[in-house]
Amino acid sequence: MKKILFLHGFASSGHSGTVMTLRQLLYADGVSVIAPDLPVMPQAAMTLIAQIIEEEKPDVVVTSSMGGLFGEQLRGIPRVLINPAWSMSRLLTFGGMGRREFYNKRADGAKDFKVDKEMVAEFKAIEKSTGKGVTAEDKQLVWGLFGDKDKRVNHQKDYVKYYGKEHFVVFDGEHSLNDKVLSRVVLPIVRQLLGLN
Repeated sequence: MKKILFLHGFASSGHSGTVMTLRQLLYADGVSVIAPDLPVMPQAAMTLIAQIIEEEKPDVVVTSSMGGLFGEQLRGIPRVLINPAWSMSRLLTFGGMGRREFYNKRADGAKDFKVDKEMVAEFKAIEKSTGKGVTAEDKQLVWGLFGDKDKRVNHQKDYVKYYGKEHFVVFDGEHSLNDKVLSRVVLPIVRQLLGLN
């Protein structure tokens, strides 16, 4: 059975609408979608992601927003980075400190969490590795998908600098994904990476 690991965005969870839609779209193909609730602390999230990849051996990693920061750090595995947020430390420093509510239900029942200097520092440390050690093989394995109306983050130039334009896609959409973008833009690329086309 083919497997996808989905890495969600900030303050979200593995129970997001994006995950549910991906599961529906890929069900007929017999593809399972692994979508953990990522820990709010970035280093703990990276540790969990590494553990899941080692244990589950997913065929493709699909990411959204903050998940794209974590997904970019991986090497040697096909990845689809959708509206990757590679400047989380800056975003949180200038607009997100203090208590925040989760957008989606979490498996542990948590309703909110705290953004503090320690979290920002951990994001900053991870961000320093963005684009480092990218090989010719990685450039073939990674796709960057960017909504042309994304008002939250825009790392199109950074993506092209690190990965080139071969797998660079700008789609008609915003930061958050909808069913149309998932079915028309994301799904064909995921299917191609899974060898289902």
